[in-house]
Amino acid sequence: MAEGNYRGLTVSEVRQKKEQGLVNVTNNNIFKTKKEIIITHTITYFNFLNLFLGILVLISGQYKNITFMGVIIVNSIIGIIQEMKVKKLVDGLSVITASKARVIRDGEEQEIPIDEVVQEDVVAVANGDQICADCIVLESDGMEVNESMLTGESKPVRKKEGDKLLSGSFLVAGTGVGKVEHVGEENYAAQLAKKAKTKKRATSEMQHMIKRIIKVLGILIIPIGILLYRSQINVDGATFSESLVGTVAGVIGMIPEGLVLLTSVSFILGVGRLARKRALVQEMEAIEALARVNVLCLDKTGTITTGELEVVELEAVGDEETERLEQVMNEMSYAFDDVNNTQKALMKRFKQTKIWRISGKIPFSSDRKYRAIRFENEGCYVLGAPEFLNKDDEELRQKVYGYSAEGLRVLLLGRCGDIHEDTGEVENVIPVGLVVISDCIRPEAMDTFRYFREQQVDIKVVSGDNPMTVSQIAVKAGLEGGERFIDANELPEDFQELRREVEKYAVFGRVKPEQKQRIVQAYQANKQVVGMVGDGVNDVLALKDSDCGIAMAAGSDAAKQVAHIVLLDSNFACLKNIVSEGRTIITNIERVSSLYLTKTIYSVLLCVIFILLERAYPFIPIQLSWISTTAIGIPSFILALEHTESVNSSGFLRHVLRIALPSAVTMVLSLLVIQVLGRFWHMEETLTYTFNLLAGGAVAMMVVVKVCRPMNWLRRALSISIIVIFCAGILVAPGFLGIYSIFRWEMALMVPLLCMVIVFFKMFTDFAEGCFWARRWIKRKMKRKVL
Repeated sequence: MAEGNYRGLTVSEVRQKKEQGLVNVTNNNIFKTKKEIIITHTITYFNFLNLFLGILVLISGQYKNITFMGVIIVNSIIGIIQEMKVKKLVDGLSVITASKARVIRDGEEQEIPIDEVVQEDVVAVANGDQICADCIVLESDGMEVNESMLTGESKPVRKKEGDKLLSGSFLVAGTGVGKVEHVGEENYAAQLAKKAKTKKRATSEMQHMIKRIIKVLGILIIPIGILLYRSQINVDGATFSESLVGTVAGVIGMIPEGLVLLTSVSFILGVGRLARKRALVQEMEAIEALARVNVLCLDKTGTITTGELEVVELEAVGDEETERLEQVMNEMSYAFDDVNNTQKALMKRFKQTKIWRISGKIPFSSDRKYRAIRFENEGCYVLGAPEFLNKDDEELRQKVYGYSAEGLRVLLLGRCGDIHEDTGEVENVIPVGLVVISDCIRPEAMDTFRYFREQQVDIKVVSGDNPMTVSQIAVKAGLEGGERFIDANELPEDFQELRREVEKYAVFGRVKPEQKQRIVQAYQANKQVVGMVGDGVNDVLALKDSDCGIAMAAGSDAAKQVAHIVLLDSNFACLKNIVSEGRTIITNIERVSSLYLTKTIYSVLLCVIFILLERAYPFIPIQLSWISTTAIGIPSFILALEHTESVNSSGFLRHVLRIALPSAVTMVLSLLVIQVLGRFWHMEETLTYTFNLLAGGAVAMMVVVKVCRPMNWLRRALSISIIVIFCAGILVAPGFLGIYSIFRWEMALMVPLLCMVIVFFKMFTDFAEGCFWARRWIKRKMKRKVL
């Protein structure tokens, strides 16, 4: 490629373009600006609602009931500080991994960040590069572009001089030079993004469900609050102040503000912890997606193997002379600009001679599995996968089989009648030699596979190499089921058949990029959460469609752009730590979400019931604050820091409601029973509040104990501590909490009431547990039947 023929822009011209705003400014950072972070944590719907409720409490004159505002303020400050700290860390890593563009300025090639490219810059591109801005092709050397992320069509498009290169597309073959036509928001990809996203976001069931819960509550809370106030003002003997306080108590209980903070801060801290483990998270949702992954697809090169290859043998086929083969390989190994690992191994083994004149060539593509060249007066040659170039020679097939059985890769060198650059086809291939290449297995691969096996994650190797070779390497590396392999050319075209077939194999060989994508989609159709690890341009389609795409920092720009997580050390083994971290975050959020949603559910139910009954709401704000602090705030903080990896692959809401719903029902029934029994103490307000607080606290404590199972020393200590703290508050400051001292004789009635609460709790939670396991058993049976 004649890059030296172009002068490009001068320094003054670049400065002028920047002053005119003709710069390719992009905004793909997951983190907001500092101003946006502060606004996000302060200017929120629920914060304004809490502020309004606080004003109502001040109007009522019962100032002790405004303690909930302190929690809101502290939550906002913690959220701002944590996100600022993580932003600083991640911004530093983003600079390291930012995509670069190769531009020609003042006649010299420079590598610059893509957001410094200006209009009319001359850009050099090669296989694996993603086009950063719309360009006009100035020169093409076998350039083929995949535009699937823009058009949906995955078939490569051949580009020649004068054609357009669209931002967001990526090179799958060849090299070229282009002139930037559009930048920034004027790019085709930017225009398209306004209409629809061009990249699938990582899946986050948990965040999706929490947002839905918040949305529903946001709609319900105002009409319920108004109706609750009207019912409270109609209670016999109720003052305006008491009505306001009762309304505020009901509405506050409905707001799961702590859950929103816990989720956002946990994800932000997770991004920070993963960054310290050399993993750049490009979408926060990817943490949950990776934690829930139960099928992990990966390429062999760069994951199981180090990616470093070595040519171990050049074997002549037929009557061909070895000296002639050496000469052909010397010329061919340095004739192409699109350098990959295989090409590097060839360049290391053979010498650069450049004696023969080249009259035409077809660059390598992962779809064709070969590259070809035409020399003046020396004929045409092709180098690539034997299965794609020669399927009829049984003796040759047996030779390749023998090498593959030893875990070696084989390339076929063939003489051909002619090559067609426009279609990428070759004519009449005659085998003349075999190039045998060895892979080096990563020493940490076996431990990595063992970890994922223990975590019940199925590893699937999806490679473009010979399936037997890949299988042998996988078995040596310790992959369970690595001997079950298939050539991707034998996979069925029908998608429903493909869904059944993919479950039978652990290794897929000779896989084309579109097939990698279909394999990922097949596992997803089988209700699996699929992660994809890749670094090459041939992995882009699968990375894009996976639930969590993971790219190596040393890989192609296109792979890094579509991936959700980038491994900065390009080491597959560090994925153990990343998955472990993700699972810890999600498991802890799932556990403590039960605490928050229990309060939300029973608060909604109590509001509706007491609106209908037109009785005083059973709690005042200070009492709910005390229950929330001891049974939600303290446990959620402790449990969120615990290291546990027993994450569920799906069903966040179902798992949370399994504890929250029966607990909330227990709370409601217990308080209704107290209302019925209230006639025995003539519905004395303070005594009723006392029984309500004790019953509510008992249920809340049992929820914590339920959430802490199975017990360990930390959870046991936590359960005992919060019970002691809750009781201490009741003993030390009953007046502040608006209740009587528990040493009054009426408190003897609390013993049978507490026994009733325990029976209710046990009955409803056991029923929910039974329904949960029955559903899982039926689901497993149905899945086996379908497959």
